[in-house]
Amino acid sequence: MEGHQVPKSYDRQQPAPTDLSNANQRRWAIVGLLFTASLINYLDRATISFALPLISRDFHLTPETKGLLLSCFFWSYALMQVPIGWCADHLNLRWLYAGAFAVWSLAQGLTGLAGSLTALIGFRILLGAGESIYLPGGTKIVSLLFTRQERGLPSGLFDFGTRTGLVLEGVLVPWLLVRYGWRHTFLLLGFVALFWIVPWFRFFPRHLEPVDGAVPAPERSRRVDWSVFLNRNLLGICLGFFCFDYYWYVLVTWLPDYLVTVRHLSIVSAGFYASLVFFTFGVAEPIGGWIADTLIRRGWNETRTRKGIVTVAFVMGLSLIAAMHTADTYIAIGLLIGAALVGLATGNLLTILQSCAPLERIGIWTGAENFAGNLAGIIAPLAVGFLIRRSGSYIPGFELAPIILLVGLLAYWFIVGELRPQNVPLDTASVQGQN
Repeated sequence: MEGHQVPKSYDRQQPAPTDLSNANQRRWAIVGLLFTASLINYLDRATISFALPLISRDFHLTPETKGLLLSCFFWSYALMQVPIGWCADHLNLRWLYAGAFAVWSLAQGLTGLAGSLTALIGFRILLGAGESIYLPGGTKIVSLLFTRQERGLPSGLFDFGTRTGLVLEGVLVPWLLVRYGWRHTFLLLGFVALFWIVPWFRFFPRHLEPVDGAVPAPERSRRVDWSVFLNRNLLGICLGFFCFDYYWYVLVTWLPDYLVTVRHLSIVSAGFYASLVFFTFGVAEPIGGWIADTLIRRGWNETRTRKGIVTVAFVMGLSLIAAMHTADTYIAIGLLIGAALVGLATGNLLTILQSCAPLERIGIWTGAENFAGNLAGIIAPLAVGFLIRRSGSYIPGFELAPIILLVGLLAYWFIVGELRPQNVPLDTASVQGQN
């Protein structure tokens, strides 16, 4: 791992570490904290998917209402992506991330006190607003800590936390639900997570600078140039990420309910097998990023390498269709695990954006990307719920996901151009992005 420039990444008001090994350890400690925050992020947002049968019983929810409850988190989460991306570019990341973390943890805990469907929706919306920091903030931090040749592994690693959260949830949450009920489960998970803030302030520097010493043009640093959203690379990335997240959110919102309702598994068994799917997805993320980083350092073309791994990953998503048509539950679970190898793409998708975006705009580019992805988070739960109601089957809703994923693959190949940095004035970026 290339790390000789690491000291530049830390607060200039503090003495730079004389031991480069310690400095390298510190930046990986920050990645570890981002991993943990991402784990808690998904543990919190997906708790409702496992608790849904119990909540549905208490509030007498219809399939459409269940879809609404699963979807409302993404209303605020998606709408906050561009604003929080701008904040990540311009505000102090140490305080910004900690504040957002506190908001979402409190919202998770307060969900356990909800006395009506309206209150549940309100707390889910607040949770979405707080959790919006995870990808724009994490991607921005990784881009400051690592050079472009190094970013695939840390990008995949910190996002691996999201899938690990679902794995832990598949084991922990069903046990908590059975033992304590859904209300105490939300209270416990939300308020205990606040202790994460302590090591965050211990390890994260007061200010963070680019590892290569690059700085944005100060006269443009705080102006939002809306023409950036017409950049061809960014548009292709947003379309591709929408398709990727549509696939993912079908799994994360409906898979536990599918395993209980269609495959007739208990909540505990469904949690265990869903966790295997999410674990596979998560483990694949840093592996895909590491493979690409290794090949690129050996001289492989960055564009073809990262897009090639994305291709292999997205094609694996077709296994989901086979799983829907398999009568044997355990063969279907095996195919679902194979379909989770789509995760090989994740670290590369995040790095594709980092390789195309101007350094001073990585936060807002990531916000735009994640806004598009979480439009899928709004649409996917509703679409599956609608298709279940209309067809009486889970199959059409699940089959649509890999088809949409292939549309995303076309976007990454034919709309997104060569991967190269665009650290140029933003009024010319849209022209360069069309190569």
